[in-house]
Amino acid sequence: MCRLYAMHANEPTRVECGLVIAQNALMAQSASDMQGYSHGHGWGVADYNNGLPLVEKQTWAAFHGEHFAKKAARVYARTVLAHVRRATVGGTSIENTHPFHHGKWIFAHNGTVPAFDQVRPLMLEHTDPLHRVEIRGTTDSEHVFRYLLSLFLHHPERGLKDTVRHGLEQVIAWSAEVAPEAKVGLNIVLTDGTHVIGSRYNRSLHYLVRDHIYACPICGKSHVHHEPSTAYQAVEIASEPVTPDEDWYKVPNKTIYSIAEDYRLDMEPLGR
Repeated sequence: MCRLYAMHANEPTRVECGLVIAQNALMAQSASDMQGYSHGHGWGVADYNNGLPLVEKQTWAAFHGEHFAKKAARVYARTVLAHVRRATVGGTSIENTHPFHHGKWIFAHNGTVPAFDQVRPLMLEHTDPLHRVEIRGTTDSEHVFRYLLSLFLHHPERGLKDTVRHGLEQVIAWSAEVAPEAKVGLNIVLTDGTHVIGSRYNRSLHYLVRDHIYACPICGKSHVHHEPSTAYQAVEIASEPVTPDEDWYKVPNKTIYSIAEDYRLDMEPLGR
């Protein structure tokens, strides 16, 4: 169990409300989600500056102290990915804290790969040595990240979305093979700052589409501080609806999605 938040827009955008200020902001979810669970085993926020990811992570709860709130207040970017962790595989450490990154890629995961000690060797067998040696932690999440990047490294002709679909379906198949009665959880977000690919698989996930700049009723200010050169468009994705009075839609279970050029979600079934 974890909670994640992502935002992708065509103009730099503030995310402080979604991460800190809103009624069900990610920081509030870290203290208690809608099921009453705390996600206090670390937090991370990643955004992009001139095409390069900036990642800040800590091993304490997002709702402890001011560090998470201060980081959120500084973010003004087109693409943001944030995560609060409830550890299921791997202990509490900076190496096990999301988001993970490699080059321009950042990745976060909400869910669990069952019987990971048995799935891990199967995954590593198909992970390129370039990525295998870069694994620093013990989470199922980081291994999935490196496995997906390995597939894309070997088969770029498939395209990113089809590669991610193939990889996730293989992880699902391995999990079913070694733990047929267990339920795999694979909500992921993978982005290079330009493309955003994700999935919902047996965990909650919602999205919100914005097609104009507005005065936020929560903070009383616009989330865009400059004069945009084009019509504003954005998508927010979150494990739970962040704001109570907006049109958050459920991503259907067992779905893979990408954020299209018109900032809508292109969704397709995921799983065998």
